Amino acid sequence: MKTVSVGCLSPLSEKYPPSEPCSCDICRAYCLRPGWWTVAEADSAVQAGLAGRMMLEVSPDYKFAVLSPAFRGCEKNFALQECSSSGCNFYTDGLCELFGTGHEPLECRFCHHDREGLGQKCHRDLEKDWNSPAGLELVNDWGVMIGLWKKYGV
Repeated sequence: MKTVSVGCLSPLSEKYPPSEPCSCDICRAYCLRPGWWTVAEADSAVQAGLAGRMMLEVSPDYKFAVLSPAFRGCEKNFALQECSSSGCNFYTDGLCELFGTGHEPLECRFCHHDREGLGQKCHRDLEKDWNSPAGLELVNDWGVMIGLWKKYGV
């Protein structure tokens, strides 16, 4: 798998800096829905051996897809509605296994109860990052690596 170049800070990481850690009910609720990595961050997570704990989210218009931490039960598969209430597979006993590892998704690092409405802006910019040749290539490589395309005859 070709590695996407990851600089010290991506433009999106500069635009959406990490928030202060918080364990209030609002911030913990964000953890139930997996946040998105940038393409470069997802590539780094794949290289670190986390590919088997990711899922593929496809845009409603089918123009692009995003690798994200999986809902429990959707590992190495498409994001399925029936698994959405199971929460992020990295969120265990009220804690994120990715916190402090360097593999916490940008969207997870940024979102915070004090940043009302800004999460949607961050999400839209992440959509643009994934709707790119690098995003398409990483999704394709991941699908081959974990056998998703073979499973569905693609």
